[in-house]
Amino acid sequence: MSENHLIYMPLGGAGEIGLNSYVYGYGPPEKERFIIVDLGVSFPDMETTPGVDLILPDISWIRERCDRLEGILITHAHEDHIGAVGHLWEELRVPVYCRAFTAHIARLKMNDVLLPENLVRTVKAWPEMTKLGPFEVGFVPVSHSIPESSSLVIDTPAGRIVHTGDFKIDKTPGVGEPFDRKVWHDISRDGVKALICDSTNVFSKQEGRSEATISMPLQDLIENAKRLVVATTFGSNVARLKTLAEAGVKAGRSVCLLGRAMRRMIDASVDTGVLSDFPSLISPEDALQVPRENLLLLATGSQGERRAATAQLANGKYRGFSLQEGDLFIFSSKTIPGNEKGVSRIINQFSEMGVDVVEDESGLYHVSGHANRPDLKEMHKIIQPQFLIPMHGEHRHLREHSKLASENGLASIVCPNGNFLNLSSNEPKIFNKIEVGRVYLDGSSKVTSTDGIVRDRIRMAVNGLVVVSVLLDENDDLIGDPWCETKGLPIVTNSNAPLVDCLEEDLSQLIGRIEPDVLLDNEQLEEVVRRGARHTCKSEIGKKPEVSVVISRLV
Repeated sequence: MSENHLIYMPLGGAGEIGLNSYVYGYGPPEKERFIIVDLGVSFPDMETTPGVDLILPDISWIRERCDRLEGILITHAHEDHIGAVGHLWEELRVPVYCRAFTAHIARLKMNDVLLPENLVRTVKAWPEMTKLGPFEVGFVPVSHSIPESSSLVIDTPAGRIVHTGDFKIDKTPGVGEPFDRKVWHDISRDGVKALICDSTNVFSKQEGRSEATISMPLQDLIENAKRLVVATTFGSNVARLKTLAEAGVKAGRSVCLLGRAMRRMIDASVDTGVLSDFPSLISPEDALQVPRENLLLLATGSQGERRAATAQLANGKYRGFSLQEGDLFIFSSKTIPGNEKGVSRIINQFSEMGVDVVEDESGLYHVSGHANRPDLKEMHKIIQPQFLIPMHGEHRHLREHSKLASENGLASIVCPNGNFLNLSSNEPKIFNKIEVGRVYLDGSSKVTSTDGIVRDRIRMAVNGLVVVSVLLDENDDLIGDPWCETKGLPIVTNSNAPLVDCLEEDLSQLIGRIEPDVLLDNEQLEEVVRRGARHTCKSEIGKKPEVSVVISRLV
């Protein structure tokens, strides 16, 4: 029998922000038993993924081996770690393990796709361990920007692995558990084979700040406001919502939530016992009766989401509320890379209304949920692993984190999505690689990045569309002129002639010159007509559109 080995392979999250999903395996080659850590999503944009609802990790490799899969473990309830659980579970069909708050959210995800709640199993925090084949896994509380975030201690016959998940060193997080150095010293006392570590803020050289440090600045800001105050943050950041709500109450304002995501997280926090002292809230209906100068609205949509409360307010009105000159809007959040355009658009819309917008450029009104560079160095020092593997970041983050580890005397290697890393040896070594694509949730269908659907949408958006209908009689003679319809193209040509007329005339002449054997072959005829239509468009308007040809034959 082949020698057992311990492997790590990221399916998503190693080389990008979002889409986190990591596979660990132990056993003889091709007979390993596996666990998956996290099943997250990324979000589409109109430039690269138009019309797509969600982006899911490509799990085809592990799906083909799901008979050897022991379970799915979720570190915390952010969408980039839990969002794909409901959508992908039926392809994997193993239990989902997580702590109480995260389990509550996971069950809601299952409900959304009509899967039973008992597929999700609640586990207790460290030092309790869960046995999964050759693995024993413990969920260790860490500070982050959502309740009950956990790092994972993964014990294997080849040694102990620490998978940090998203974390920061915060002794006063407001909601959730503080970072406990003693616990981590105890975990590391007998040695750690590998530290698989969050890399998000590796370029931030200042020490990380506690959630508690922004309470007074927010309170001062809200107290000095003269009119309506609206604040937005991540809907999952329960600690920040509590900080904002408490600041509003101390400023003598009634507090109202706008947006289902925030309400869902607050309710989940209360139901699971994470939150017991959230300030009193009033309903949107009651809030409409409160004088504007005595009201604080907490709105979803900190990342510019088009359907969220913030974007709706920027467009004019949401649930009866509208912003006016002199109102204050607070972004108590960091803009995730890729969302800058959407956020900027909203800020400009507010500016046109005369609304004063406060962003977090000063750092006074937001603290990150991820470890900054000094915190990462401290984690390295506490754990003292045999080697460090950066994860959760773009490639530049992974590379910089690996360099930082080397500076601290740790062996390290960058392992992007699709690479197989052997953790059994005395130094980390990549031994295989597979192509890892993307899966798009498009309405109720899942399509891959290689299906061409999204590519076709982009091409139509960039180039426009021409639909050509050709009708032939039983003798394969053209009946009338080809009929053309255009979308996303100029109506008239550069010579002021209707584009459709030019197309129909040119194509009619083209078909009249086609050899009989081509007329008999639909594929050949389609290609000739397609090229002819694109040639005409190029000549008349300077564009080569996408062309769809419909051939009908009378029998």
